[in-house]
Amino acid sequence: MTNKDFLEQIRHTSAHLLAAAVLKLYPDTKLTIGPAIENGFYYDLDTTKPLTEDDLVAIENKMAEILPSWDTFTHREVTPDEAKKIYAHNPYKLELIDEIIAKNEPISFYKAGDFEDLCRGGHSAHPSKDLGAFKLLSLAGAYWRGSEKNKMLTRIYGTAFTTQKDLDKHLGLLEEAKKRDHKKLGRDLELFMFDETSPGMAYWLPKGLLVYNSLYNYARELYEKFGYQEVATPQLNKKELYETSGHWQHYRGDMFLSPMSFLRDDSHDVLGGTEVFGIKPMNCPNAMRIFSWKTRSYNDLPLRFGDTSILHRFELSGTLNGLFRTRSFRQDDAHIFMMIPQVKNEFENLMQMIEEMYQPFDLTYKLRFGTRPENFMGQASDWDTAEEMLLQVLKESGKEFFEAPGEGAFYGPKVDILMKDSLGREWQTGTIQLDFQQPKNFKLEYADANGTVSTPVVMHRAIYGSFERFLGILTEHYAGAFPLWLSPVQVTLLPIADRHAEYAQKVAQILRESGVRVTIDSRSETLQAKIREATLQKVPFMGIIGDKEIAADAISVRLRSGEDKGSINTGEFSQKVKEDIDKKT
Repeated sequence: MTNKDFLEQIRHTSAHLLAAAVLKLYPDTKLTIGPAIENGFYYDLDTTKPLTEDDLVAIENKMAEILPSWDTFTHREVTPDEAKKIYAHNPYKLELIDEIIAKNEPISFYKAGDFEDLCRGGHSAHPSKDLGAFKLLSLAGAYWRGSEKNKMLTRIYGTAFTTQKDLDKHLGLLEEAKKRDHKKLGRDLELFMFDETSPGMAYWLPKGLLVYNSLYNYARELYEKFGYQEVATPQLNKKELYETSGHWQHYRGDMFLSPMSFLRDDSHDVLGGTEVFGIKPMNCPNAMRIFSWKTRSYNDLPLRFGDTSILHRFELSGTLNGLFRTRSFRQDDAHIFMMIPQVKNEFENLMQMIEEMYQPFDLTYKLRFGTRPENFMGQASDWDTAEEMLLQVLKESGKEFFEAPGEGAFYGPKVDILMKDSLGREWQTGTIQLDFQQPKNFKLEYADANGTVSTPVVMHRAIYGSFERFLGILTEHYAGAFPLWLSPVQVTLLPIADRHAEYAQKVAQILRESGVRVTIDSRSETLQAKIREATLQKVPFMGIIGDKEIAADAISVRLRSGEDKGSINTGEFSQKVKEDIDKKT
């Protein structure tokens, strides 16, 4: 058993321990589900008494009191009638039991000490021995089964480790993560805001849009270098487009639909119209239409279309999380139409592009290979071919990767980019998907060298993934101190007195003409107050201007780290900053 598997077992055990403690303290509580999750566990509870953060201490103490009596778990299977009798007054467990019956699976209970719960298993063999340290972390609201139509439950989050040392290390990382919370930094640095009138959709403020556009422009530089053509496609499309692509069947519940579609169903039109529209949640169906717009030949392939149109997805309100989970976003999205013999070369080009695009951020990453899911579209034989091709090029790429069975897209296998930040946290960012199905659905064709009509295959790819999510990750990765080329303000000039303002304007003009983003702090504050403000705003360079600097045609340069670089000639400083920006250092 791997260490990861063992941690999952003790966290699953901890979820049971949490439920047992809650029942001891609040006997009227109805239990629902309590799984292990990445880095911890949770349990969703229907409580008669509203719980607060203060209650977590009492629950945690009760868990510690119970644990010594949990030597092991015992298992038994019961009949459906027995299970329903046990949970006669718990509608949540009854619903779970009905699902188990529908799947014709055994109904199993696991017991430790005097606590027993409906469960499939996967616990620690010896809880009192294996569970070295645990901590309850927070409370949250959670709808039953994730549906806003259901009752709001209380979710208690916690984490568990085999030793106190490992727990303390993890808690230290959590504290550091709080300091880097991109939602707080976004407010403090005036990068972006959210408003209740548009939940899940960011307002980009002037400084934030400068960072956003710097990221976008860098992607466009690489589009040109690697042979992409940029396109822009409609936001609103008829449902027929999504029916052809397969998204209507597989993705309809996550789309924003036109008002007409809310007032009618597929068989009865209330308003008398015949058209239903959806705001696009992805670009691929539109890319297919562009390919089919005119006759294509093998000489046109590979054909690479980049599309950064805005996308909208109807994410549940409970899942929204700053820039990490939004309802409106852009992707550095592209679709590469090619012949099957070109797949290997295109994948190799993509790996090179990914390496180059990530290099300025000093990020490491690995790859996850997702294979055919249960609800796949198309022929299994096509999937077998696509998976074999991707697996081969992955092995030859020399990059670290692992397989994730069943985690492909519904139309093709995929390779996800898993990026590691400065705190060691892992994030999925970009993705590469090999698609044999949508080209067939859209009847895409090209003429090969013999004049024979063939169907291309398509590689969907995004390297940043969502711009919003990527910038949220970067904000926390850098703790808001973006590298020079991304910083919204690259230099701020600090005139010591009013008589130095005119020279500051002159220096600012020189910097702007070099393409440097510069501001002047002309407030009637002390120099120390200005330095403190620029440091809090995480500006890379501060240029202090007094009588000596004017006489020397220079500025005194200070870094946001607090290091003084001394007096530097204005022209030399401007040139050096511009060089560093261009190099993306």
